[in-house]
Amino acid sequence: MRSRPGEAQPFYVTTPIYYPNDVPHIGHAYTSVAADALARWRRLWGDDVMFLTGTDEHGLKMQRTAEAEGITPQELVDRTSPTFRELATSLDITNSDFIRTTEPRHHAAVQQFLQKIYDNGYIELGTYEGLYCVSCEAYYTEDELMDGNCPIHARPVERVTEDNYFFQLSRFEDRLLEHYDARPEAVQPETRRNEVLGFIKQGLRDFSVSRTSITWGVPLPWDPKHVAYVWADALFNYCSAIGYATDRERFDRYWPVDYHLIGKDILRFHAVYWPAMLFAADEAPPKCVFAHGWLQIGGDKMSKTQGNVIRPADLIEEFGVDGYRYHFLADQRFGPDGEFSYENMLARYNADLANNFGNLANRVLNMAVSYCEGVAPEARAEGPLVEASRVAFDGVQAAMEHLDFARAFGAVWDLIRAANSFIEDQEPWKLHKAGDTAATAAVLGDCLEALRIVALLASPVIPRAAAELWTRLGLEGGPEDQRLPDAAAWGLGPSGTKLDKGAPLFPRIES
Repeated sequence: MRSRPGEAQPFYVTTPIYYPNDVPHIGHAYTSVAADALARWRRLWGDDVMFLTGTDEHGLKMQRTAEAEGITPQELVDRTSPTFRELATSLDITNSDFIRTTEPRHHAAVQQFLQKIYDNGYIELGTYEGLYCVSCEAYYTEDELMDGNCPIHARPVERVTEDNYFFQLSRFEDRLLEHYDARPEAVQPETRRNEVLGFIKQGLRDFSVSRTSITWGVPLPWDPKHVAYVWADALFNYCSAIGYATDRERFDRYWPVDYHLIGKDILRFHAVYWPAMLFAADEAPPKCVFAHGWLQIGGDKMSKTQGNVIRPADLIEEFGVDGYRYHFLADQRFGPDGEFSYENMLARYNADLANNFGNLANRVLNMAVSYCEGVAPEARAEGPLVEASRVAFDGVQAAMEHLDFARAFGAVWDLIRAANSFIEDQEPWKLHKAGDTAATAAVLGDCLEALRIVALLASPVIPRAAAELWTRLGLEGGPEDQRLPDAAAWGLGPSGTKLDKGAPLFPRIES
């Protein structure tokens, strides 16, 4: 839940850490943009936001990719990891930290964490023989395969036999079920929670937390011949980034995490393995794991294997950063699978951003500059758009509590449509032509105030356009400097400010 007004409570949100064996695609950016919108929203409430993303750099897949190129794994990740940092920058992602699992701070934290689980008696040595997908870095049973292939990547699995240390996951069945019974919100959406409960009720088996067949990983502190299995290593990034091994006070401030935002293909790692390991180390489980669906193209999951990868840079070049962010938040429901198409993105951009938002800002500022000598008239305390603004704020607030970004920012566009309809109904150009200065100022004052509230509420999704509109309204600072709920109240400005009509915020794009 959001904080109460005036409270700067800690809020921690993470993306999955991305596997940098190839360039980023729009599936990676999808989760990052959603996490960023949530982080920006919570900052508007004055919360102390910690927002983490990064790269997962160990594992057999990375080692084999490096070997195929004739370089070391470290050389490979040093080359590929920065592309994910650049992706965050290119999309105006406001992450607080970027963690790499090859960093010393992470190694130290993982070793301390696994040692604690080992000392608590939940890790033991055994021999593993099973089926392993290198692309997933995950083990599967025969009945989980599809035609003998990995159910995620549709590739053959490998039979692996080696001495491993095992985490005794089977000892946590009852505790996990009790946890999710007491906190049904801990896995969202509900369909994913049902998947997790079904998986646990089938019976949990102990799983390997080490490998001896590879050397690219974090050595186990009590047996350095073994390196940590990549998931036992990677999951702990969420704790190592906030000071688990170095700053317990800081760790306790942000942990447990408020939201892990992940793709549905890594749900069982985050909602079964991860909380059980935290229980074993005497730490609290995540408050919420929110697993969204895949972005599909022509009904297929987007992946390098399918050959249908789309790079964010190509879309940003055409639609701009805000156009990109808007499409993937407002046009794609965060939860179920989404279907991406260029044609839908183009149509939504022109309809919502160019025609509705951009046209409203352009026509109101143009008329106010022309009819009011470039000075913002005051909004009426009981104007026709007061209720529409209140409804928009309530709608955004309610939807953001459930991470329903499409419904949240749809509420902002309801206000935009209400303002556009109000202009069409009042026809301020006719009022001006008739010499009715007071009526003209009243209509435009109301519309300018509606634009201020639009800029404020839309800033988590289209931050550049929102900031530019804020400036054109003659307001000080930017939307990100405001604090909810007070800043969303009607009548806080602009009034008497110098207006700037500027160029269209979202020029139409022709196919």
